[in-house]
Amino acid sequence: MGYRLGLQSHVLNMKLRKLIIFGMVGTLGTPAHYLTLILLVEAGGVAPVFATSVGSVVGALVNYFLNYHYTFKSSKAHLDSGPKFFSVAMSTGILNALLVYLGVDLLGMHYLLVQIGATILVFLANFVLNSAWTFREENAK
Repeated sequence: MGYRLGLQSHVLNMKLRKLIIFGMVGTLGTPAHYLTLILLVEAGGVAPVFATSVGSVVGALVNYFLNYHYTFKSSKAHLDSGPKFFSVAMSTGILNALLVYLGVDLLGMHYLLVQIGATILVFLANFVLNSAWTFREENAK
């Protein structure tokens, strides 16, 4: 029983470590997203929902390469992990746009306040999906 608890603790520590690194990587991808969003809205007069969608793509590009190399230290071929990552990014990008639409267009909230809440939810969804599917090694259980 002690061995099992120790193994469970080790697995939990590994997941927590990956979550922390994933968050650190996000500190680079998220500003790329937000900078794109703010520039498009404030300087370009673009609607927030479209601007955050473009920002999501920019952030996803940054996040893919950093997560591939640093968070998950993947050995998978980019032809395997890349499409999976961008499928997850597209799905959570749609979730992000929907949350911004609901908050800004339906509830009349400020776009940056809504985006902060959306970022937290999208961050967690991205971590779970990329851990379980995109970067999961074939021999992992």
